[in-house]
Order: sequence, then structure tokens, then C-alpha cells
Amino acid sequence: MNDIIRKLTSRKFLLALVGVVSGLALAFGVEGSEIVEIVSTVGGIITALGSAVAYIGAEAKVDAAAAGKEQHNENAGT
Repeated sequence: MNDIIRKLTSRKFLLALVGVVSGLALAFGVEGSEIVEIVSTVGGIITALGSAVAYIGAEAKVDAAAAGKEQHNENAGT
């Protein structure tokens, strides 16, 4: 699961996604200024989601580390 998340949040994948979106926009006859709007919107969404996913992942690691310490302390006390 972590491997999939890592691949989906890689810069190469995100740039490829923006490339696909802009290519599709060109294929469907969207004008140049509209393509810029579409690409900037997609880029903004990706940035926002990437930030949220990174925060959630970091918090999950912190919580897991804290739970591991609590478990270790409980075992050491008995």
C-alpha cells in the first residue's frame, strides 16, 4: 500500500498526469488560455491533496511510534 501511495505522489507521475490533462484539452479543442486554467487548477488540486496525504502519513508514523513506545513501556513494567 505504501508503494502505491509513493508512486501516486511522485513528481514524475504528477507531471505525467498534468501532461495527459493538457494533451486531452488540446485534443478536444480547448483554447490556449483555457488550457492554462485547467492545468493550474489540476496542479492546485494535486498540491492540496499531496499536502493532506503527506500530513496524514506523517501523523500516522508519529502515532505508530508513540503506540510502540507505550507498548514497550507496558511490557517493561510487568
